[in-house]
Amino acid sequence: MSLEGQLLDQKSLRAVTGKTADWNEIAKDCIAFANASGGWLLLGIEDGQEVPPSGQRIPADLPDTVRRKLAERTVNLAALPDVVTAPNGGQYIELRIPRAMAVASTTDGRYFLRVADQSKPVTGDDVMRLASERSALPWETQTTLHIPRIDADAGKRDRLLSALRASERVKASVKEKSDDELLDHYQLAQGSHLTNLGVLCLGRQHQRAQLIASPVIQFIKYDDHGQKVNKLVWDDHTQSPMELIEAVWLEVPDFREHYELPDGLYRQNVPAFDEIVVRELLVNALVHRPYTQRGDIFLNLHPDRLEVVNPGPLPLGVTPQNVLHTTVRRNEHLARLFHDLKLMEREGSGFDKIFEVLLSQGRPAPELIETHDRVQVTVRRRIIRPEIIDFIARADQTFQLTQRERITLGLLAQHDAMTARELAAALELSSVDVLQTWLKRLLEWALVESAGRTQATRYFVAPGLLRSLNFSAETTLKRIKPHRLAALVLEDLQRYPESAIGDIHRRIGGEIHPKQVKRTLEALIERGAVRFEGSNRWRRYWAVS
Repeated sequence: MSLEGQLLDQKSLRAVTGKTADWNEIAKDCIAFANASGGWLLLGIEDGQEVPPSGQRIPADLPDTVRRKLAERTVNLAALPDVVTAPNGGQYIELRIPRAMAVASTTDGRYFLRVADQSKPVTGDDVMRLASERSALPWETQTTLHIPRIDADAGKRDRLLSALRASERVKASVKEKSDDELLDHYQLAQGSHLTNLGVLCLGRQHQRAQLIASPVIQFIKYDDHGQKVNKLVWDDHTQSPMELIEAVWLEVPDFREHYELPDGLYRQNVPAFDEIVVRELLVNALVHRPYTQRGDIFLNLHPDRLEVVNPGPLPLGVTPQNVLHTTVRRNEHLARLFHDLKLMEREGSGFDKIFEVLLSQGRPAPELIETHDRVQVTVRRRIIRPEIIDFIARADQTFQLTQRERITLGLLAQHDAMTARELAAALELSSVDVLQTWLKRLLEWALVESAGRTQATRYFVAPGLLRSLNFSAETTLKRIKPHRLAALVLEDLQRYPESAIGDIHRRIGGEIHPKQVKRTLEALIERGAVRFEGSNRWRRYWAVS
């Protein structure tokens, strides 16, 4: 399995030795790393391999040759080669490329940027964008306001440090640091002063207001005629970005509206706008916006949709066509802080989670529009096919779907059929050949069927399966993990209160042993998550809200 990605690339030793040496290609990759976040180029490890050939030896003069050849072909690039011996005894060169202090380029004026696992050329107006976004000192770490760290808001500081020390994403060695060391570790302070990031997260109201682009959020509600009927604004700079997310979610009553959908003898509540989706949209707007450019974040709520408008274009290298698979962090240290606070997944933009939730709820995928000065994400309120909700939930319970499989299944369930080309385009894949990693198990389990050949192949979910939920493939519920079974029981009781154990057992999966269900209910009662009334065959259970 290839380890290549945003921070790592591998090249055969042939790329830097003998007649097959391609120094221009090596220079291109190094420049791309330097203009992004830095990285490592492993010279002597073949693509798809994790170690070099066991008998491989690095000539003594090759590291100096690498350094010299790159210096002849590049500008503003630092290349630090080091010979490493792998556990199998083979040697390779670990070429470390630090983040460039200024924009790096080839000596003939070409620019490149690392995007995911590719080195992309930067041309035209994007060169100016690269120069403006790649200042020598990132905005987050600057201390231009000269605010002493002791002047930070004590309440905000204590709450943030406590949350970091309580997070399982933070290493034990980091949690052991003193308060000042922890502020330094997360680039919230340097020396005796708060950084811009520190002011944004820990500053007092008047300090945060001094920042060039301290975030302001406006919520505007429109009626069927496009007239404004409500407006909420968070513009007093009293809240940090983390607090803004919570405030917006809690203070906009429209976000807690629900649909009632028929579900047999009962009614099923589905949120008009899922909390996960709203929070992910807010996180993306706050973490990926350019903090050197003024502009408010707008939440425009229409009867049929929610539009989130953020100032500035997408980070260089990200487009509406590749946002599902591309990771570029404009504000590296803010993203790291949000990740460690469990507010976001640092590995991605969050769009994959938005896709997953919306498609699992029978809604269309999010729509992304980019202009020269703003980015707009639109999520639709309408549920296209309500039956998809139970279909995806039941399929996930039975087969333990991955996120990719949930996205693919939700997308196909909304359409009568999609050709391989259409499905690849909807999933933002480079070619139909990549579809197999998204479809393979779904086809094996007969959740998805196919007809035709090559790019004309059509994929679809059988209408009968969508209605009946009668999955014929071998179930995996027999070996379900206790915590997942507990989650299924709780979810079932939230939808069907006052249930007997036999009804719970039948709905979540009759193939699970009855004693497992009984033990799970007893554990949930002990935790206070479930209560009961009655005894023996008359006992009924409720989820404790």
